[in-house]
Amino acid sequence: MDIANSTAVSAAPPQTQGETADAVNLLVLRKALDIQADGALALLSALPQQPALATEGSLGRHLNVYA
Repeated sequence: MDIANSTAVSAAPPQTQGETADAVNLLVLRKALDIQADGALALLSALPQQPALATEGSLGRHLNVYA
C-alpha cells in the first residue's frame, strides 16, 4: 500500500521540526496534568468524612466547629 499518493497525505500541511516538538510537549504536559489530577483526587477521597451536624440538643445544631 502506497500512502504517499493518498489525497489526505498530500493535502496535509507539512510540519516543521518545531511544530512537531510543540505537539510532543503539549502531549507530555497533558499527561502530567492528568497524573496530577488523579493524585489529587486520590488524596481528596482519602480524607475522612466530616461529622454531621447535631439534630438534637442545644450544641452543634447551627455551627459545625470541631478541633
